[in-house]
Amino acid sequence: MTTRAVVPPQIREQVPLAPLTTLELGGPAQYLAVAEDVAMAVEALRWARQRDLPVSVLGGGSNVVVADGGVRGLVLKMGMRGFEITADGEVATVTVAGGEPWDEVVARTVAAGLAGLECLSGIPGTAGATPIQNVGAYGQEVARSLAWVDVLDRRSFEVQRMTASACGFSYRASRFRRRPESHLVLSVSFALRPGAAAAVTYPELAAALGARSAPPSPREVRRAVLELRRAKSMLVEPEDPNRRSVGSFFLNPLLSARHAAAVRKRAAALDLGVPPMFPAPGDRVKVSAAWLIERSGFSRGLQRGAVGISSRHSLALIHRGGGRSADLVALAREIRAAVRARFGIELVPEPRFLGFTGSDPTT
Repeated sequence: MTTRAVVPPQIREQVPLAPLTTLELGGPAQYLAVAEDVAMAVEALRWARQRDLPVSVLGGGSNVVVADGGVRGLVLKMGMRGFEITADGEVATVTVAGGEPWDEVVARTVAAGLAGLECLSGIPGTAGATPIQNVGAYGQEVARSLAWVDVLDRRSFEVQRMTASACGFSYRASRFRRRPESHLVLSVSFALRPGAAAAVTYPELAAALGARSAPPSPREVRRAVLELRRAKSMLVEPEDPNRRSVGSFFLNPLLSARHAAAVRKRAAALDLGVPPMFPAPGDRVKVSAAWLIERSGFSRGLQRGAVGISSRHSLALIHRGGGRSADLVALAREIRAAVRARFGIELVPEPRFLGFTGSDPTT
């Protein structure tokens, strides 16, 4: 006779994950625990290790695709809360717990007259997820203002502090994303500028703000960014039919100068116009993934049953309700194949995939 394993009361079994994600897709977690402090996180991780169970970390669920069959092992949801501002001359250090809703963090820093995060307004998810993928938008990214992160070493269960330089930041990536099994982000600290004007470098945002005699305030920039994101259905709002998404599903490709020139030549030969391209670090060229998708035959508003493409932004794959993750993944796979065939570019998905065989089921 088999004795059933004892499950601690803070760990629940067969918990639906779809309601915990912005896509509202996927099956249940075999086990789920909410870590409201470090001790709870360590206890849950030890419990999983003793049973040789895989562990997946979940923040706000805004950048994940959960398999229809659910997720084996333990899903650890970050529920730690806390927000603190420490002023020191020309710099204010803002420390936030990993489970804090990100847009609330941005709103509070703007309300306090601090510059440095205002362009990152309206992005769903939690604060702890922002350094993992080096969140960025409208000319700002987390790496530029992050001072340090406090993390839990998942091998030793020791709390460590890492400076920004130790985080291995790159375009929408970090050491935490490249090695998700190594650390758990507990809190994030940012170095912001009290009373400073916002630095606006992104052309679309500058145009939205209009001509002005003085640099805009963080409050003005936040307002403009929210309007831009709303116009693209990039805010999670209940009345928006495009709301069930992970935001941009694919990263903008970074190409060598030679590859970028070949793409421009290919586009001209097909009479597709000029691809939007921008300088990127390391002598690379960033090309618009949205443009590539549309020029490969996938228009805004496309429907494939219960999934499709947002009517306002071709980078957002959406769930219309009552669908399956398998159908969303199939659409992403089809888009990748079409862009590869037309332009010789391999699109890379931005979200994490939980419960699938392999790290990227769209290949």
